[in-house]
Amino acid sequence: MQIHIVTIFPDFFRGPLDYGILRRARETGLVTITVHDLRAFAHDRHRTVDDRPFGGGEGMVLKPEPIFECVEQLGMLPREARIDGCTDSIVLLSAQGRRFDQAMANEFASLERIVLICGRYEGVDERVAEHLADREVSVGDFVLSGGELGAAIIVDCVTRLIPGVVGNEASTQQESFTAHRAVAASDGPSSTCVSGGLLDYPHYTRPADFRGVKVPDILSSGNHDEIRRWRRRTALEKTLRNRPDLLDEAILNDEDRKLLAQIKKS
Repeated sequence: MQIHIVTIFPDFFRGPLDYGILRRARETGLVTITVHDLRAFAHDRHRTVDDRPFGGGEGMVLKPEPIFECVEQLGMLPREARIDGCTDSIVLLSAQGRRFDQAMANEFASLERIVLICGRYEGVDERVAEHLADREVSVGDFVLSGGELGAAIIVDCVTRLIPGVVGNEASTQQESFTAHRAVAASDGPSSTCVSGGLLDYPHYTRPADFRGVKVPDILSSGNHDEIRRWRRRTALEKTLRNRPDLLDEAILNDEDRKLLAQIKKS
C-alpha cells in the first residue's frame, strides 16, 4: 500500500512514522508512506498556501492551486474523472467530514493508494472537497488545529490492518469496534472472544494479586468455555457502561442477549 500525506508541516511526521508497527511496516515494504510539503507546490516568492476567504471572516483558508497540483502530480484524477471500483482514495481531513471508524479503516486497508490532505487554519477552499477529494473525513466530533494528528491516527489504524503487518493477524479481528461475527455457544470451547462490534473484554497479567486486587479466578481455571463466557459478559458490561450506543449495531447472538438482560437487571 502507498500512503501520501499532503501537509504544510512535513516535519510533524518524523516522530509518529518512526516507531512500532508503522516503522516495521515501512521497513518490510508492506506500506510506503510519503510526506509532501504543500509549500513546494506554491510558486510565488513567499510560497503562499493560504489566503483570506471571500465574504470576509476570521482566519485564513488553504488555497486550492497547490493542493490540486500536488495531488495531480501523484497521478491521481480529480473527483469527476474517477470511476467506480477505484483502488485509491483522496481524503480531505476536515472537521466537517464523516467520522472515521473501524469500518472505514477496513475499507482503506483494502486500497492500493491513499492520499491524505491535511487541512489547516479555518479550513480548505471548498473546491478541494467538491472537485478533488472523493471524501471528507473527521477523526472525531472535536476541532484540532490541523489535520496532521488526524492523518497520523488514520495511518496507524489502517496500516495495522494490512496483512502481514501485525504478527498475530487474528488479534485485529477481535478488537474493540471490529464487527466480525458473534461467538455462538455452538462454537465450542474457546479462550478468545471475537468483538462483534463490542468494546474489548478486560485483560489481566501477572502478578495474580496486585495491591490486594486479584485476577478473577475464572481466568486461571482452565475451563475455556467458562472463560469465553466471562469475557463475553464483561465485554457486554463494559460496552453497556461506556459506549451503550455500540449495542445498536453490535452482532449479538441469543446467548449475548440473555447475558445482556441479566446485566441490566443486576
